[in-house]
Amino acid sequence: MNYDSSLPAGKAGIKRRFAVFLFLYLFPTAYFLLPTTAYAVCPICTVAVGAGLGLSRYFGIDDAVSSIWIGGIILSSSFWLSDWLDKKKYVKRSNQNDFLIAAAMYAFVLIPLWFGKVIGHPDNVILGMDKILFGTLAGSIMFLFGMWADKKVREIKGKQLFVYQKVAFPVISLVLTSLLIYYYGGYLY
Repeated sequence: MNYDSSLPAGKAGIKRRFAVFLFLYLFPTAYFLLPTTAYAVCPICTVAVGAGLGLSRYFGIDDAVSSIWIGGIILSSSFWLSDWLDKKKYVKRSNQNDFLIAAAMYAFVLIPLWFGKVIGHPDNVILGMDKILFGTLAGSIMFLFGMWADKKVREIKGKQLFVYQKVAFPVISLVLTSLLIYYYGGYLY
């Protein structure tokens, strides 16, 4: 006696229930248990960067120094996203689109810091400007300088000088800027 008339009867009903079982239970389980490929910018990396910035505050590293790296990361992520969108043919790469993507990335990072009262504290200034905004601007400029220096060396020499030069030049420019602000930043108040 069949009390539920909505269930299909016979072998077709068993096959359908088995298919639903596979779809609802086994496929999601396999998705979470089997290893997947890692993506270039993963949520774990983002959390690690956030944790690193939190640790820098805990250890007393000045916001002007930490935010130099924020500026470099934002600009690097903007270029990466613009390149990815162009490769996927979602958006054609142009200066205007690069600017819009970069503006969105800066807004995505800086607006929550503003509303969280991390930016705008009257005692957290350097040269009359908020330390986080100052460091982000300095980091962005120095990241661009490192990219420009890499291109200029490749143009003059006709090749790269060493492996990972494209990565090393912007990182070295950020390190040098961080050291400069760390050791001499106290005199800029």
